[in-house]
Amino acid sequence: TSISDTLPPHLQEYLKKERCIDLEKATPFLKCISYEVRERRYEAIGFANLSGGYELRDNKTFKGTIAPKDITPIFTDKIINQIQPTCVFEGFMDFLSFLSMKEEVTSACLVLNSVSNTAKAIRYMNAQGISFIRAFLDNDDAGRRAVQEFARAGFQVEDMSRYYKDFKDLNEFHVCRMRKQEQQKAQERTRVSVTEQKESKKSKQVKHKIR
Repeated sequence: TSISDTLPPHLQEYLKKERCIDLEKATPFLKCISYEVRERRYEAIGFANLSGGYELRDNKTFKGTIAPKDITPIFTDKIINQIQPTCVFEGFMDFLSFLSMKEEVTSACLVLNSVSNTAKAIRYMNAQGISFIRAFLDNDDAGRRAVQEFARAGFQVEDMSRYYKDFKDLNEFHVCRMRKQEQQKAQERTRVSVTEQKESKKSKQVKHKIR
């Protein structure tokens, strides 16, 4: 029913808290899609693809698509200098995780929006003269088959999933890493607070003895 550049607070909260996404970096790539099903209104995060469709996700369990389904090339201006390999992601949440993890993205990116779009991605990258890719796909059979398909198509493929082999995908790895950092910061704050309390107590005891 409508498309907005501004995500409502509950969807921003979902991205930030549940997915550990840097909103400042992610917002330029996202829309708020309002739609109706059986006269009930819904809102979802929308990620545009090459053909004008959208990948949808809400803050609960819904994942969907506004047709047509297609790939999403990003930072295509960087394809001109093929110094860096093109980074290929399975879903847009993995791409947003990559953005959140990096200080600066210096390579072209491509989001499959589904491994079923692998053939489309191959045609697109061949047309662009891309030969070297880094594949950030899921650690499952479908992801491994897609990596093999890229290799068979003649691409030099660096399978990045080995760096998050104990996790389902890049976002799950990113969330776990951010949670650990938060825990470490909380523990450090606790240690500092305890140390300050001990120092304050010692200082009061010394003053009491002097009196």
